[in-house]
Amino acid sequence: MDEPQNAQEREFENQAEGDNLGFVQEFVLFLRENKKWWLVPLIGSLSLIGVIAALAGSSAAPFIYTLF
Repeated sequence: MDEPQNAQEREFENQAEGDNLGFVQEFVLFLRENKKWWLVPLIGSLSLIGVIAALAGSSAAPFIYTLF
């Protein structure tokens, strides 16, 4: 009772069986495919703020406070 699959279902199964990409690779492919390059400075700025916030609770805090 196998019904023939349409091309969209076969493509979905082929994608599911393929290699898993990493988060960064998948994000870059998303940016390239959808032309969302304005997200790059936004994500970069948020990442920088996150790194500074993480270091603020460590022994590097005195060095970070001199930047401001």
